[in-house]
Amino acid sequence: MVQYAVAQKDGEWTVFRDGEPIEHDLSRSAAIQIAKILAFESEERGQAVELLIQGYYGDVATRITGAYPSADDEPGA
Repeated sequence: MVQYAVAQKDGEWTVFRDGEPIEHDLSRSAAIQIAKILAFESEERGQAVELLIQGYYGDVATRITGAYPSADDEPGA
């Protein structure tokens, strides 16, 4: 599974992949758009994706999508 996240870091909206920053100094909407594009591309390659998006007040929305290679990788298994 690959994880993409959009969060504020040092006052800038940043896109992370598996915890590492890959794009920074963005508007929140641009960061979300980039993360969604990257998530879609990962899903096309058959990867399961977790997408985390921080709200303006620190709340985090989570979405898990994509393929699960085996039954053991499915949520709740």
